[in-house]
Amino acid sequence: MSEALLEFAGVSYAWPDGRAVFADLSFRIEQGEKVVLLGPNGAGKSTLLRLANGLMAPGSGNIRWQGQPLSTERLRQRDFARAFRQANVLLFQHPEAMLFNPTVREEIAYGPRQLGLPDGEARLAHWAEELGLDELLDEAPFTLSGGQKQKVALACLLVLDPHFLALDEPSASLDPATVGWLIDTLLDSGRTILASTHNLSLAAELGERALILDARGRLCYDGPLLPALRDLELLQAAGLAHRHRHRHGAQAHAHLHVHDWESS
Repeated sequence: MSEALLEFAGVSYAWPDGRAVFADLSFRIEQGEKVVLLGPNGAGKSTLLRLANGLMAPGSGNIRWQGQPLSTERLRQRDFARAFRQANVLLFQHPEAMLFNPTVREEIAYGPRQLGLPDGEARLAHWAEELGLDELLDEAPFTLSGGQKQKVALACLLVLDPHFLALDEPSASLDPATVGWLIDTLLDSGRTILASTHNLSLAAELGERALILDARGRLCYDGPLLPALRDLELLQAAGLAHRHRHRHGAQAHAHLHVHDWESS
């Protein structure tokens, strides 16, 4: 078996009060795959993305990045951490958590500067233009709209030219035109994608493979995306669809209804 870009092997995680998020979670993501992470609120999707990005450490089990352990000890090693932070990035659902510099220009330039990339200014100019941020470069990020903040956060990641991009509800604050641009850009880029979403219509555009967590944080499906989206019984078991009763005059019947919304 070839070496995976990212591998979870028997990973478990629990909050400090002992509440389990998930247990014995195992999957592999190969270079270039486009994977959509689905599950109801509380299933552990955001936690999984943070574990994949090295921001949290599992309680048990192993996470490997390009065949090497992704551990607290490894991330303390300068060379490994430097390469990992450029290659593996995470777009938070709420961009405010990612923005801390006084201007948009300094936000986008921060990553290349920290990593010592020699062409930081050219990278900044390219992604500012791509995302329509040219006229906002001297603005303070906290003054921007939610969608503009999301674009700035995205530019801060793409400016690093990462290999692996984790996205936590990427369309939550973006307008439809930018969502369309994002999908086209990501799918054509050759980057490996792991994207979490509640929006099943968007899921069909974002990837080819699905990882579905149920309400208990168990991986209940790992396979082709489109068949999963058509399997209402699977979606019901995962908490992504519910059986809804309708009344027509004196007659009532029930059918499965898919939850297709954005997380607030």
